[in-house]
Amino acid sequence: MADQTQEPRPRGWLVLKHHLLTHKIDVALWATRLTTIIFTMGYILPIMGNPYNSYYKALMANGATSALRLHQRLPQVQFNRQFLGLFLMEDSAHYLFFTIIFIFTGPITLVLVPVVLFSVLHFASYSLTILDTLGQNSWWGARMLISLVELQSRNILRMVAFQEIFLLPFSVFMIFAGKTSLATPFLYYRFLSMRYSSRRNPYCRTICHELRLSMEALAYNPKCPTWAKNVIYKAISFVSSLGPLIEDQ
Repeated sequence: MADQTQEPRPRGWLVLKHHLLTHKIDVALWATRLTTIIFTMGYILPIMGNPYNSYYKALMANGATSALRLHQRLPQVQFNRQFLGLFLMEDSAHYLFFTIIFIFTGPITLVLVPVVLFSVLHFASYSLTILDTLGQNSWWGARMLISLVELQSRNILRMVAFQEIFLLPFSVFMIFAGKTSLATPFLYYRFLSMRYSSRRNPYCRTICHELRLSMEALAYNPKCPTWAKNVIYKAISFVSSLGPLIEDQ
C-alpha cells in the first residue's frame, strides 16, 4: 500500500526568496500598502519632514495599490463598453477614483482613514502568508498582531464604510474651509454610488441601512418633536432618492 503520509512543506529563507520572486505583483501590493501606512503615520505624527508631503504620498501609494490590483484583476485592457463595465465594478477602480478626487484638494485627515484601514487589513493578511514561508512558529509577536487585525476585520470594514458615507457631507463643509472645490462633493457622490453598488463589499449598503433604521427609530420616539420628525422623514426620502438602483446579484 502506498504511503499516504504527506511530507512537510519546505520552509525557510530560500522558500521566502522563491515566493517573492514568483509573486511579484502580490509583493508589490504588500509594499505599496506598507508605504501607505508609513506615510499616513508620517502625516499624523510629523516625524518625516513636511506632513503635507506625507499626506499626498500616502494617497499616491494608495493609487499605486489600486492600479496594481486592477492590473491583477483585469490584465488585458480592452476599449469597449463591456470592459468599462467590468472596470467600474472593481473596488480597486473605486479607490483609484477616490485618490484622483482628493489628490487635488487640501489635506483632510479623514480622507486617509479608509485608505489606511484597508492597507492595514490587506497588509496584515499578506504578511501572514510571507511568515508562513519561514515556518509556522516564526515571528510569533508579529503573528499575534496580525491575528488581532484579522479578528477585528469586520469592525474595520464597517468603520471604512461609515467613513466613506460620512465624507460626503463632510466634503461639502470643507468647501467653506477652502479644502475642497465645488466639484468635489459631486465627484465624491459618484464614488459613493459605486461603493454602494459594490458586489464584493456590501458594508456600505449595510451601514446605510443601519443609519436609516436609526433615524427612523429616532423619529418614532414619542419625545421627538413634530418638526424634527418631518425633517428626518424628508431627509430620509431625499437621501433614498439619491441611492443607485441595485440589480439582483
